[in-house]
Amino acid sequence: MTNGLAVICGLVIIGLLGYDYYQYDMGYSLFLARKFLELNEWLKFWR
Repeated sequence: MTNGLAVICGLVIIGLLGYDYYQYDMGYSLFLARKFLELNEWLKFWR
């Protein structure tokens, strides 16, 4: 990955988080974070 592509990806992620904060009060980000933690616990079980 080049530096330019990394900067673009970072800006897109920051923009999407900002939009989620503005429009949905971080509802979707918190949902995804909780689901990621559940997945992490499930993967620990199978490890």
